[in-house]
Amino acid sequence: MTRNTDLLPEGLEDCLPTSAARITTAMRACLDALDSHGYDRVRPPLLEFENSLASRMAGNSGGVRTRRMFRMIDPVSLRTLALRSDITPQIGRIAATSMKEAPRPLRLAYCGDTALIKASQLNPARERLQLGAELIGADTVEAAAESVLTAIAALKAAGITGISVDFTMPDLVETLVKSDGSIDEQTTDAIRRELDTKDAGGLKAVGGEGFLPLLYATGPIDKALSQLRDFDGKGALTSRLDGLAAIAQRIGSGARVTLDPTERHGFEYQSWFGFTLYAEGLRGAIGRGGTYQIGGTGEAATGFTLYLNALAQIAPQSERARVIFLPFGYDLAIADRLRTEGWRTKAQLSDSDDPSALGCTHTLEFGKPAAL
Repeated sequence: MTRNTDLLPEGLEDCLPTSAARITTAMRACLDALDSHGYDRVRPPLLEFENSLASRMAGNSGGVRTRRMFRMIDPVSLRTLALRSDITPQIGRIAATSMKEAPRPLRLAYCGDTALIKASQLNPARERLQLGAELIGADTVEAAAESVLTAIAALKAAGITGISVDFTMPDLVETLVKSDGSIDEQTTDAIRRELDTKDAGGLKAVGGEGFLPLLYATGPIDKALSQLRDFDGKGALTSRLDGLAAIAQRIGSGARVTLDPTERHGFEYQSWFGFTLYAEGLRGAIGRGGTYQIGGTGEAATGFTLYLNALAQIAPQSERARVIFLPFGYDLAIADRLRTEGWRTKAQLSDSDDPSALGCTHTLEFGKPAAL
Protein backbone atom coordinates (compact mmCIF):
# COMPACT_ATOMS: atom_id res chain seq x y z
CA MET A 1 0.00 0.00 0.00
CA THR A 2 1.49 3.32 -1.09
CA ARG A 3 1.43 6.05 1.51
CA ASN A 4 -0.17 9.28 0.27
CA THR A 5 2.24 12.06 1.21
CA ASP A 6 0.21 14.79 -0.50
CA LEU A 7 -2.66 14.95 1.99
CA LEU A 8 -3.10 18.22 3.86
CA PRO A 9 -3.78 18.34 7.62
CA GLU A 10 -7.39 18.55 8.73
CA GLY A 11 -8.74 22.09 8.47
CA LEU A 12 -6.18 23.21 5.89
CA GLU A 13 -6.72 23.45 2.15
CA ASP A 14 -5.24 24.84 -1.04
CA CYS A 15 -6.86 27.97 -2.39
CA LEU A 16 -7.05 27.42 -6.16
CA PRO A 17 -7.15 30.18 -8.83
CA THR A 18 -10.88 30.91 -8.85
CA SER A 19 -11.15 31.01 -5.06
CA ALA A 20 -7.90 32.94 -4.71
CA ALA A 21 -9.12 35.52 -7.22
CA ARG A 22 -12.37 36.01 -5.28
CA ILE A 23 -10.50 36.47 -2.00
CA THR A 24 -7.98 38.86 -3.55
CA THR A 25 -10.70 41.00 -5.11
CA ALA A 26 -12.59 41.24 -1.81
CA MET A 27 -9.39 41.94 0.11
CA ARG A 28 -8.39 44.80 -2.18
CA ALA A 29 -11.84 46.37 -1.98
CA CYS A 30 -11.91 46.20 1.83
CA LEU A 31 -8.35 47.51 2.27
CA ASP A 32 -9.03 50.38 -0.14
CA ALA A 33 -12.12 51.28 1.90
CA LEU A 34 -10.12 51.26 5.15
CA ASP A 35 -7.42 53.39 3.55
CA SER A 36 -10.02 55.91 2.39
CA HIS A 37 -11.24 56.17 6.00
CA GLY A 38 -7.75 57.09 7.21
CA TYR A 39 -6.53 53.69 8.46
CA ASP A 40 -2.83 53.02 7.80
CA ARG A 41 -1.87 49.42 7.10
CA VAL A 42 0.71 47.55 9.19
CA ARG A 43 2.03 43.99 8.76
CA PRO A 44 2.99 42.18 11.99
CA PRO A 45 4.96 38.90 11.81
CA LEU A 46 3.38 35.45 11.84
CA LEU A 47 5.25 34.42 15.00
CA GLU A 48 5.76 36.24 18.28
CA PHE A 49 6.93 35.41 21.76
CA GLU A 50 4.09 33.68 23.57
CA ASN A 51 4.17 36.02 26.57
CA SER A 52 3.78 39.07 24.35
CA LEU A 53 0.65 37.73 22.67
CA ALA A 54 -0.83 36.61 25.97
CA SER A 55 -0.31 39.92 27.76
CA ARG A 56 -1.78 42.35 25.23
CA MET A 57 -5.45 41.40 25.43
CA ALA A 58 -6.82 40.60 28.88
CA GLY A 59 -10.60 40.55 29.10
CA ASN A 60 -13.46 39.35 31.24
CA SER A 61 -13.39 35.93 29.57
CA GLY A 62 -9.68 35.34 30.07
CA GLY A 63 -8.41 37.19 27.04
CA VAL A 64 -6.18 35.53 24.47
CA ARG A 65 -5.42 31.92 25.35
CA THR A 66 -2.05 30.97 23.92
CA ARG A 67 -2.63 27.28 24.65
CA ARG A 68 -5.02 27.35 21.71
CA MET A 69 -2.15 28.44 19.45
CA PHE A 70 0.61 26.47 17.78
CA ARG A 71 3.68 26.95 19.95
CA MET A 72 7.36 26.10 19.52
CA ILE A 73 10.76 26.87 20.98
CA ASP A 74 12.83 29.51 19.22
CA PRO A 75 16.28 27.96 18.66
CA VAL A 76 17.85 31.43 18.79
CA SER A 77 16.38 32.85 22.02
CA LEU A 78 15.26 29.50 23.53
CA ARG A 79 11.96 31.19 24.38
CA THR A 80 8.48 29.95 23.47
CA LEU A 81 7.03 31.30 20.24
CA ALA A 82 3.36 31.23 19.26
CA LEU A 83 1.82 31.29 15.80
CA ARG A 84 -0.82 33.99 15.89
CA SER A 85 -4.49 33.03 16.03
CA ASP A 86 -5.58 36.68 16.09
CA ILE A 87 -3.80 39.76 14.75
CA THR A 88 -5.48 42.26 17.10
CA PRO A 89 -3.06 41.62 20.02
CA GLN A 90 -0.18 42.35 17.65
CA ILE A 91 -1.72 45.70 16.75
CA GLY A 92 -1.91 46.40 20.47
CA ARG A 93 1.80 45.64 20.83
CA ILE A 94 2.68 47.91 17.91
CA ALA A 95 0.61 50.74 19.41
CA ALA A 96 2.25 50.27 22.80
CA THR A 97 5.83 50.07 21.51
CA SER A 98 6.87 51.16 18.01
CA MET A 99 4.04 53.70 17.70
CA LYS A 100 3.60 54.75 21.32
CA GLU A 101 4.57 58.33 20.44
CA ALA A 102 2.29 58.52 17.39
CA PRO A 103 -0.58 61.04 17.69
CA ARG A 104 -3.87 59.68 19.02
CA PRO A 105 -6.35 58.56 17.97
CA LEU A 106 -4.24 56.08 16.02
CA ARG A 107 -5.92 54.31 13.10
CA LEU A 108 -4.31 51.06 11.90
CA ALA A 109 -5.44 48.44 9.39
CA TYR A 110 -4.13 44.94 8.76
CA CYS A 111 -4.60 41.79 6.72
CA GLY A 112 -2.88 38.43 7.19
CA ASP A 113 -3.17 34.73 7.87
CA THR A 114 -3.89 33.24 11.28
CA ALA A 115 -3.87 29.63 12.49
CA LEU A 116 -5.71 27.64 15.15
CA ILE A 117 -4.80 24.34 16.78
CA LYS A 118 -8.43 23.30 16.75
CA ALA A 119 -11.41 24.83 14.98
CA SER A 120 -15.15 24.43 15.56
CA GLN A 121 -17.53 22.10 13.79
CA LEU A 122 -19.39 25.06 12.29
CA ASN A 123 -16.15 26.52 10.92
CA PRO A 124 -13.57 23.71 10.59
CA ALA A 125 -10.92 25.83 8.84
CA ARG A 126 -7.76 26.14 10.94
CA GLU A 127 -6.09 28.70 8.70
CA ARG A 128 -8.00 31.95 8.23
CA LEU A 129 -7.33 35.23 6.47
CA GLN A 130 -8.10 38.05 8.87
CA LEU A 131 -8.65 41.67 7.82
CA GLY A 132 -9.51 44.51 10.13
CA ALA A 133 -8.95 47.94 11.61
CA GLU A 134 -8.20 49.27 15.08
CA LEU A 135 -8.90 52.76 16.43
CA ILE A 136 -6.53 53.28 19.36
CA GLY A 137 -6.58 55.98 22.01
CA ALA A 138 -10.30 56.72 22.21
CA ASP A 139 -13.03 55.13 24.34
CA THR A 140 -16.07 57.10 23.27
CA VAL A 141 -19.39 56.46 21.61
CA GLU A 142 -18.05 58.34 18.59
CA ALA A 143 -15.08 55.97 18.32
CA ALA A 144 -17.30 52.90 18.64
CA ALA A 145 -19.69 54.28 16.03
CA GLU A 146 -16.79 54.97 13.64
CA SER A 147 -15.61 51.38 14.01
CA VAL A 148 -19.02 49.94 13.13
CA LEU A 149 -19.57 52.36 10.26
CA THR A 150 -16.11 51.67 8.83
CA ALA A 151 -16.73 47.92 8.97
CA ILE A 152 -20.02 48.38 7.13
CA ALA A 153 -18.31 50.60 4.55
CA ALA A 154 -15.64 47.95 3.94
CA LEU A 155 -18.27 45.25 3.43
CA LYS A 156 -20.22 47.44 1.03
CA ALA A 157 -17.04 48.24 -0.89
CA ALA A 158 -16.65 44.50 -1.45
CA GLY A 159 -20.22 44.37 -2.79
CA ILE A 160 -21.81 42.77 0.27
CA THR A 161 -25.54 43.44 0.70
CA GLY A 162 -28.17 42.70 3.33
CA ILE A 163 -25.84 43.65 6.19
CA SER A 164 -26.97 43.15 9.79
CA VAL A 165 -25.20 44.27 12.97
CA ASP A 166 -25.91 42.50 16.26
CA PHE A 167 -24.82 44.51 19.32
CA THR A 168 -23.78 42.91 22.59
CA MET A 169 -22.53 44.02 26.02
CA PRO A 170 -19.57 41.80 26.96
CA ASP A 171 -19.15 43.12 30.53
CA LEU A 172 -22.89 43.22 31.25
CA VAL A 173 -22.89 40.72 34.11
CA GLU A 174 -19.88 42.32 35.80
CA THR A 175 -21.52 45.75 35.61
CA LEU A 176 -24.78 44.53 37.12
CA VAL A 177 -23.09 42.51 39.86
CA LYS A 178 -20.96 45.51 40.81
CA SER A 179 -24.04 47.69 41.18
CA ASP A 180 -25.78 45.00 43.27
CA GLY A 181 -22.95 44.25 45.69
CA SER A 182 -24.59 41.14 47.18
CA ILE A 183 -23.58 38.50 44.63
CA ASP A 184 -20.38 36.55 45.27
CA GLU A 185 -17.83 35.56 42.64
CA GLN A 186 -18.92 31.93 42.46
CA THR A 187 -22.54 32.88 41.83
CA THR A 188 -21.43 35.46 39.27
CA ASP A 189 -19.55 32.79 37.33
CA ALA A 190 -22.58 30.51 37.43
CA ILE A 191 -24.91 33.28 36.23
CA ARG A 192 -22.56 34.13 33.40
CA ARG A 193 -22.39 30.47 32.38
CA GLU A 194 -26.18 30.02 32.33
CA LEU A 195 -26.67 33.23 30.37
CA ASP A 196 -24.14 31.94 27.84
CA THR A 197 -26.29 28.85 27.27
CA LYS A 198 -29.56 30.86 27.36
CA ASP A 199 -30.86 28.45 30.01
CA ALA A 200 -33.69 30.04 31.99
CA GLY A 201 -34.10 27.01 34.27
CA GLY A 202 -30.41 26.84 34.98
CA LEU A 203 -30.31 30.56 35.69
CA LYS A 204 -33.00 30.18 38.35
CA ALA A 205 -31.22 27.19 39.86
CA VAL A 206 -27.98 29.10 40.46
CA GLY A 207 -29.70 32.08 42.07
CA GLY A 208 -29.85 34.30 39.03
CA GLU A 209 -33.62 34.65 38.71
CA GLY A 210 -33.26 38.42 38.72
CA PHE A 211 -31.27 38.18 35.48
CA LEU A 212 -34.00 36.35 33.56
CA PRO A 213 -35.22 39.48 31.69
CA LEU A 214 -31.82 39.64 29.99
CA LEU A 215 -32.63 36.46 28.08
CA TYR A 216 -35.64 38.11 26.48
CA ALA A 217 -34.29 41.61 25.85
CA THR A 218 -33.14 40.64 22.38
CA GLY A 219 -34.09 41.44 18.81
CA PRO A 220 -34.56 44.76 16.99
CA ILE A 221 -32.51 47.43 18.72
CA ASP A 222 -35.30 49.81 19.77
CA LYS A 223 -37.43 47.10 21.35
CA ALA A 224 -34.49 45.42 23.09
CA LEU A 225 -33.18 48.71 24.49
CA SER A 226 -36.62 49.56 25.84
CA GLN A 227 -36.77 46.22 27.65
CA LEU A 228 -33.31 46.72 29.11
CA ARG A 229 -34.19 50.20 30.36
CA ASP A 230 -37.23 48.74 32.12
CA PHE A 231 -35.01 46.07 33.67
CA ASP A 232 -32.31 48.52 34.78
CA GLY A 233 -34.03 49.91 37.83
CA LYS A 234 -30.82 51.18 39.46
CA GLY A 235 -29.57 52.91 36.32
CA ALA A 236 -26.34 50.89 36.22
CA LEU A 237 -26.65 50.50 32.46
CA THR A 238 -27.88 53.96 31.52
CA SER A 239 -24.67 55.25 29.93
CA ARG A 240 -24.14 52.00 28.02
CA LEU A 241 -27.69 51.88 26.71
CA ASP A 242 -27.52 55.53 25.68
CA GLY A 243 -24.28 54.72 23.85
CA LEU A 244 -25.83 51.79 21.99
CA ALA A 245 -28.79 53.93 21.00
CA ALA A 246 -26.47 56.64 19.65
CA ILE A 247 -24.44 54.12 17.63
CA ALA A 248 -27.59 52.59 16.16
CA GLN A 249 -28.81 56.06 15.22
CA ARG A 250 -25.53 56.74 13.40
CA ILE A 251 -25.92 53.52 11.41
CA GLY A 252 -29.45 54.50 10.42
CA SER A 253 -30.59 52.68 7.32
CA GLY A 254 -27.05 51.52 6.53
CA ALA A 255 -27.68 48.14 8.13
CA ARG A 256 -30.23 46.23 10.18
CA VAL A 257 -29.38 46.59 13.89
CA THR A 258 -30.29 44.08 16.60
CA LEU A 259 -29.21 43.49 20.20
CA ASP A 260 -28.35 40.35 22.17
CA PRO A 261 -26.98 41.77 25.45
CA THR A 262 -25.65 38.51 26.92
CA GLU A 263 -23.83 37.15 23.84
CA ARG A 264 -20.15 36.59 24.67
CA HIS A 265 -19.02 34.07 22.05
CA GLY A 266 -16.12 35.58 20.15
CA PHE A 267 -15.73 38.45 22.63
CA GLU A 268 -12.86 37.21 24.78
CA TYR A 269 -11.35 40.62 25.56
CA GLN A 270 -13.99 43.23 24.63
CA SER A 271 -15.33 45.58 27.30
CA TRP A 272 -18.58 47.59 27.22
CA PHE A 273 -19.48 47.17 23.54
CA GLY A 274 -19.27 44.39 21.01
CA PHE A 275 -20.84 43.75 17.62
CA THR A 276 -21.20 40.88 15.18
CA LEU A 277 -21.65 41.40 11.45
CA TYR A 278 -23.87 39.25 9.24
CA ALA A 279 -24.76 39.45 5.57
CA GLU A 280 -27.38 38.11 3.20
CA GLY A 281 -26.38 34.80 1.68
CA LEU A 282 -24.05 33.67 4.49
CA ARG A 283 -25.19 31.60 7.43
CA GLY A 284 -22.46 32.48 9.92
CA ALA A 285 -20.86 35.71 11.04
CA ILE A 286 -18.88 37.75 8.53
CA GLY A 287 -17.01 39.75 11.17
CA ARG A 288 -16.82 40.91 14.81
CA GLY A 289 -15.59 43.92 16.73
CA GLY A 290 -15.88 46.01 19.84
CA THR A 291 -14.13 48.05 22.53
CA TYR A 292 -11.21 46.80 24.63
CA GLN A 293 -8.09 47.84 26.52
CA ILE A 294 -4.54 47.06 25.43
CA GLY A 295 -2.77 44.98 28.06
CA GLY A 296 0.30 46.51 29.63
CA THR A 297 -0.73 50.10 28.95
CA GLY A 298 -4.47 50.08 29.58
CA GLU A 299 -4.96 52.24 26.52
CA ALA A 300 -8.50 52.16 25.17
CA ALA A 301 -9.21 50.92 21.67
CA THR A 302 -12.02 49.76 19.46
CA GLY A 303 -11.84 47.76 16.27
CA PHE A 304 -13.17 44.97 14.11
CA THR A 305 -12.15 41.90 12.17
CA LEU A 306 -13.66 40.72 8.89
CA TYR A 307 -13.49 37.05 7.89
CA LEU A 308 -12.24 37.25 4.32
CA ASN A 309 -12.66 33.58 3.47
CA ALA A 310 -16.35 33.79 4.32
CA LEU A 311 -16.77 37.24 2.81
CA ALA A 312 -15.35 36.12 -0.53
CA GLN A 313 -17.98 33.38 -0.82
CA ILE A 314 -20.78 35.91 -1.29
CA ALA A 315 -18.94 38.93 -2.68
CA PRO A 316 -19.90 39.62 -6.30
CA GLN A 317 -17.03 39.28 -8.73
CA SER A 318 -16.37 41.54 -11.67
CA GLU A 319 -15.82 39.91 -15.01
CA ARG A 320 -12.32 38.61 -15.48
CA ALA A 321 -10.12 40.60 -17.82
CA ARG A 322 -9.93 39.37 -21.39
CA VAL A 323 -6.98 37.07 -22.03
CA ILE A 324 -4.97 37.39 -25.22
CA PHE A 325 -2.60 34.77 -26.59
CA LEU A 326 0.76 36.16 -27.74
CA PRO A 327 2.27 33.99 -30.49
CA PHE A 328 5.98 33.59 -31.15
CA GLY A 329 7.63 36.84 -32.23
CA TYR A 330 5.03 39.15 -30.72
CA ASP A 331 5.85 42.83 -30.32
CA LEU A 332 6.82 43.58 -26.69
CA ALA A 333 5.58 47.17 -26.91
CA ILE A 334 2.15 46.06 -28.13
CA ALA A 335 1.93 43.50 -25.32
CA ASP A 336 2.81 46.16 -22.73
CA ARG A 337 0.15 48.48 -24.14
CA LEU A 338 -2.50 45.75 -24.02
CA ARG A 339 -1.73 45.04 -20.37
CA THR A 340 -2.08 48.73 -19.48
CA GLU A 341 -5.49 48.63 -21.20
CA GLY A 342 -6.63 45.83 -18.89
CA TRP A 343 -5.81 42.74 -20.95
CA ARG A 344 -4.23 39.64 -19.47
CA THR A 345 -1.58 38.09 -21.67
CA LYS A 346 -0.28 34.55 -22.08
CA ALA A 347 2.75 34.17 -24.30
CA GLN A 348 3.34 31.13 -26.49
CA LEU A 349 6.11 28.87 -25.19
CA SER A 350 5.88 25.89 -27.56
CA ASP A 351 4.24 24.76 -30.82
CA SER A 352 1.82 22.61 -28.82
CA ASP A 353 0.30 25.54 -26.88
CA ASP A 354 -3.48 25.66 -27.36
CA PRO A 355 -4.84 29.20 -26.76
CA SER A 356 -8.38 28.00 -25.97
CA ALA A 357 -7.17 25.33 -23.56
CA LEU A 358 -5.06 27.96 -21.81
CA GLY A 359 -8.17 30.07 -21.21
CA CYS A 360 -7.46 32.73 -23.82
CA THR A 361 -10.35 34.64 -25.37
CA HIS A 362 -8.30 36.34 -28.10
CA THR A 363 -5.07 35.97 -30.01
CA LEU A 364 -2.74 38.64 -31.29
CA GLU A 365 -2.94 38.90 -35.09
CA PHE A 366 -1.21 41.63 -37.10
CA GLY A 367 -0.71 43.63 -33.92
CA LYS A 368 -4.39 43.57 -32.91
CA PRO A 369 -6.60 41.31 -30.74
CA ALA A 370 -8.65 38.79 -32.69
CA ALA A 371 -11.41 36.80 -30.98
CA LEU A 372 -10.91 33.05 -30.87
